[in-house]
Amino acid sequence: MIYRFEDFSLDGGRRELRRGDQIVAIEPQVFDVLEFLIVNRARVVSSDDLLRAVWQGRIVSDGTVSTRINAVRHALSDSGAEQRLIRTLPRKGYRFAGDVRPDADSAKPNDLAALKQPAELPASSTRPSIAVLPFANFSGDAEQTYFADGMVDEIITALSQIKWLFVIARTSSFTYRDRPLDVRQIGRELGVRYIVEGSVRKTENRVRITSQLIDAQTGTHVSADRFEGTLDDVFDLQDRLSARIVGTIAPKLHHAEVERLRYRPTGSLAAYDFFLRGTADFYRFTRETTDQALAHFQHAIELDPDFATAYGMAALCYVRRKATRWWADEAKDTADAKRVARKAVELGSHDVIALSAGGWALAYVGLELDQGIALIDSALELGPNLAAAWMYSGWTRIFLGEHDTAIRHFGESMRMSPRDPFIVVALTGTAFGHFLAGQHDQAARWAEQAYREYPNYFFANVVCACTRAVTGRVEEACAVMARVRDMNSTLRVSNLRDLEPLRQPKDLESWANAMRKAGLPQ
Repeated sequence: MIYRFEDFSLDGGRRELRRGDQIVAIEPQVFDVLEFLIVNRARVVSSDDLLRAVWQGRIVSDGTVSTRINAVRHALSDSGAEQRLIRTLPRKGYRFAGDVRPDADSAKPNDLAALKQPAELPASSTRPSIAVLPFANFSGDAEQTYFADGMVDEIITALSQIKWLFVIARTSSFTYRDRPLDVRQIGRELGVRYIVEGSVRKTENRVRITSQLIDAQTGTHVSADRFEGTLDDVFDLQDRLSARIVGTIAPKLHHAEVERLRYRPTGSLAAYDFFLRGTADFYRFTRETTDQALAHFQHAIELDPDFATAYGMAALCYVRRKATRWWADEAKDTADAKRVARKAVELGSHDVIALSAGGWALAYVGLELDQGIALIDSALELGPNLAAAWMYSGWTRIFLGEHDTAIRHFGESMRMSPRDPFIVVALTGTAFGHFLAGQHDQAARWAEQAYREYPNYFFANVVCACTRAVTGRVEEACAVMARVRDMNSTLRVSNLRDLEPLRQPKDLESWANAMRKAGLPQ
């Protein structure tokens, strides 16, 4: 569909805004905001509507929507004072006020319009399903939020090891922090039957955890519990809460299943505190906080040399350094990554995070693909609800050339964490899997979504350039390749395998041919 207004035309298929014969420069996310306003021009669009449609409900700063609206106005030569085309209705939202003339006949069958929507994610699991929301921090100290988050992390990890229970990942459930939404809405958005919410109060040497188990379909409370003890009892409190949740959902739960919840990550509370601090920093996803997280995990390991999960999380810090090119010293970091990964899997034979993270680090950083995938598979057998492990499996299978399996596993990851702030990694992996399998139209659908929603993610640009090149849109592919080369000026066809270690020669050849076609030098 092409929408014409004044002397502008917005082509949703080609994702172009033109004024007369000239293309107007507009960022992908700003384009999405404008397109959504035009399509919904018959009503007032709220900020929440835009967040759901353009950002898919991800947490963004308060000024993000207004910044994008101002960018739309700038592209249309409008202004906040004039509001010729974009009207602001205080405390209500925005409305597109232009006279729009839709032109459906001008849309060409092979335009990107046919590729905009990705394939559907896997359907909701038939298993009992649950999401644990961030617990409120009632400690009277905002800096203790990391401790409350750590309690929830441990509960999610414990529940994830119950094979018949479907558990939403932390990265999705934590997007609801401080958002006053009805639990029924959260249940619909995450596709779960049960919601757990609660609070943590930590004062001196005592901890109090309260929780409520809620039926998300009806909004009614199933159970409410309070557990209180000293810091020395913290693992026991987590065990009791996890067992209470599982026991309530399944009254006939076998005793053996409850016993599986009783895993102690460490016997050192000091080490555990450093681990919680490291986890909080890890999920902030900046270079500085990644370095801080690694330092915290290293402190935890110094205090408890047998702390398998801390080794696993430290390994993930090195994975991130490679993926983002935040290397301090590539050779040293590679050696350190392999060392902590091997220690994680040596100590963590019953720890799903240690096994999967260690396996992923050995595969991606250490290039030990066969050992890596074996460890990740063991982790998935142990705890099939860890979304990150399905993600690691997807990428490792891409490297091995098992494209169909990779695509399925990326789908599992997205189903378990549908609101993951880093879901672009799975979107891009799905696109790359279809591309290497020769399914170019499907690859383009996923690649365009990843590029549209995450234009600054490096590999989304890479895969978008490839899929555009192989689907006949070479000029547009070259434009994206220019962005790729701005992000990584050293990238060449000859060193592609340093970027992604593809084992199969035919996969590397397909990738190299597409990259050449998109304009990457040899």
